Amino acid sequence: MGETIQLFQPYSKSTAVFLYCTKKHCYHASMDTVRIAAWSGPRNISTAMLRSWENRPDTVVCDEPFYAYYLQQTGLKHPGRNEILAHHETSSDATIASLLEPKDSRVFYQKHMAHHMLPGIKMSWVSHMVNIFLIRDPRDMLTSLIHQIPNPSIEETGLPQQLALFHLMQDQGSAPIVLDSKDILLNPKIVLSALCNELSIPFFNEMLHWPQGTRETDGIWAPYWYSSVEASTGFMPWKTKGIKVPARLETMCLECEDIYEQLRVHKMTV
Repeated sequence: MGETIQLFQPYSKSTAVFLYCTKKHCYHASMDTVRIAAWSGPRNISTAMLRSWENRPDTVVCDEPFYAYYLQQTGLKHPGRNEILAHHETSSDATIASLLEPKDSRVFYQKHMAHHMLPGIKMSWVSHMVNIFLIRDPRDMLTSLIHQIPNPSIEETGLPQQLALFHLMQDQGSAPIVLDSKDILLNPKIVLSALCNELSIPFFNEMLHWPQGTRETDGIWAPYWYSSVEASTGFMPWKTKGIKVPARLETMCLECEDIYEQLRVHKMTV
């Protein structure tokens, strides 16, 4: 298990912060809760990973807590925009405070979209998290994303923001864990077991399968994005899609591939 080696200044009146160390990484952790911030872009098995972690007996989760803030600040017309703004928190400071609140669970898994981290957000809170990066081959990602956003910008893929966040965390002295979605889909048990071992928490077979349907923890945007995962009962086997990126997005795809490769060299090996 991780070793608590030093007590840090509390970041709230009721919560003490500890330096939580695994074999290779050190993280701040509140009390006994391991707070996992999973950084992804869209169409990257991030919701399947959310299902996987939520199905553990010791874990609570949250789904894209900065999405409403992101839509409010950018003015983007994503599917369900008005519902999202009405239903979810639009203050970045209030959202950050909620992510740092004490939890009764052993693990608090947070699904984040890297592109939701706009320049105005205070980023010091990420030092209190175990930071994990989910990456996916950009050609597979883009041919899926265009079903919801036909002409995405490179910023809407989240890849530039993932790379910037990765460097930020490196500069803070931590080495974020990088997972390639292909590796997870090819052998979810081996990869998730290795991840749990890295985090010094137990692996549960419940992470491999989950009940079909919606969840109370799903964002209100679920009807627009989650049809596949709602029908699933586990990770879908990886297979070649065989779909070409539209010519209009080819130049951007090459930029995405360059960023993807910069992150992929850091991926966790099992």
